[in-house]
Amino acid sequence: MIRPTPRAVMLFCAGLPVALFVLVHDAALWPLSFDACLLALLVIAIDGLISFSPRQLGIEVKAPARLPVGETGRATLTLSAAPLRRALEIEALIDMVGPADPSVPNRISFAGNASRYGLAVGARRRGVVTLQNLWLRWRGPLGLIERRVLRRLDLSIDILPSTRAPRGTELRLLTDSAIYGTKSQNQKGEGSEFETLREHVAGLDSRFIDWKQSARHRKLLSKEFRIERNHQVVLAFDTGHLMLEPIEGLARLDHAIEAGLMLGWVGLRSGDLVGAYGFDVAVRHYTEPGRGVPYFARLQRGAARLDYRSEETNFTLGLAELNARLKRRALVVLFTEFVDSVMAELLIESLKRMANRHVVIFVTMQDPMMTGVTQAEPDNFDTIARAVVAQDFLRERSIVLERIARLGVHCLDVPVGGLSVGLLNRYLEIKQTGLL
Repeated sequence: MIRPTPRAVMLFCAGLPVALFVLVHDAALWPLSFDACLLALLVIAIDGLISFSPRQLGIEVKAPARLPVGETGRATLTLSAAPLRRALEIEALIDMVGPADPSVPNRISFAGNASRYGLAVGARRRGVVTLQNLWLRWRGPLGLIERRVLRRLDLSIDILPSTRAPRGTELRLLTDSAIYGTKSQNQKGEGSEFETLREHVAGLDSRFIDWKQSARHRKLLSKEFRIERNHQVVLAFDTGHLMLEPIEGLARLDHAIEAGLMLGWVGLRSGDLVGAYGFDVAVRHYTEPGRGVPYFARLQRGAARLDYRSEETNFTLGLAELNARLKRRALVVLFTEFVDSVMAELLIESLKRMANRHVVIFVTMQDPMMTGVTQAEPDNFDTIARAVVAQDFLRERSIVLERIARLGVHCLDVPVGGLSVGLLNRYLEIKQTGLL
C-alpha cells in the first residue's frame, strides 16, 4: 500500500498558485498551467519507484506462549532482506486484543540482512492476548511517499498469575537455612506428631514424660514432637467487584493470587496439601487440596481461570459451601475486601461459623491512597476534610478487624509490598505453634 505523505501534498499544492498565475496572465497558456502540478506528481512517482519494495522484505513474528501478569514481555520481529545502501527507518505496530497495554509504534533502523527486534507486550490483567495484525511503514528516500505493509498474525499469549515471587522467596528461605551446606532439617515444635524419645533432663516439660517407656527402660524418657505435616491449606479468593480495585497497577485479586501462590509453593514444599477456592455471588472454582511440588502447576492453572467479576460477594453462600466441602480441619486463607461495618456484618457471621472448625487467616490489603490522604499536609480546608473522612473509614475498618480477631481469626491487613512476606510469616507461625 502506497500513500502520499504531508510533504508530497504540500509539494503538489505549491504548484496551484503557479497555475492560477499563468491563467490570469494569459488564458491561452492554460496547457502550461498544469506543468507544475505534473512535475510534482512525477517527482512523487519517482520517489515511489526508488523506494524500498515490500516484496524484498522477509517478515517473521514470534511471541511468548505465556506471560506473568504485571510484567512486560517482548514479541520478536525478524526482518530479512539484502544489504541496503542506507538504513531504513521503519515503524512497527502490533494490533492486540485482550487485557494488554495499548500498542505504541516502535521505531527501528533496518540495514538489511537478518535483524531481530523486540516489540513490547504488557499486560495488567490475566486472560488471553491475541496478536492480530502487524503494521509496518516507511518512507521513500525523498519522503514523498509512505509504504504500508499489513501482515496477518495468528498468535496468542496466555497471561498467567505471577510465579516469580513464590520461587524467589522460597529460594531465599532455603539458602538462609543452609548457609554452611545442604543438610536435612527436622523442624521441632509444639506439634502433635511424634518424633523420638530422649532422656529426660532438667528444663524439659514433665507433661511429655512417657511413663510406660520409662518403666521399661528404668529411666525417665520424654517424648519429642515435630511440626505436623499433611495439613490441608485452602486458598480462598474473593472475586467480587471490590477485588477489582487497582493498586500499584494491578487489581487486588492479582496481588492476592500472587501471594497465595507463594504460600501454596511453600506449603507444597513443606509437605502440606494445598487447594484453591474462588467465589463471589456464586462458587466459581474449586481445586481439591493436593500434595507434591508438581501439584503447583495445577494450582497455577486454576488461579489463572479466576475471572474478574463485577457482582457483590455473597459471603454467606461462599464460605458455607467451602465449609461443607472441607471434611477435616484445615487452614483457610481468605483473601477479600470490605468497605464498612454494615457490609461486614454478614462476613463476620460467616467467619464465626468457619472459625469453629478451621484455622482462618483473614487477608486484606491496605489502600495506599487512603493512607496518603490521612498523612497529607493540612494546607487547605479540602485537604483537612478529606483527611477526616479517610480517618473515619480507617477507624471503622480497624473496628471490623478487631471484631474478626476476637473470633479467633488471624487478621492480616498489610500494604501490598509486604503481603507475601507477612502471609508466609503468619503461616509458619501457625505451623510452629501447632494450631492446626
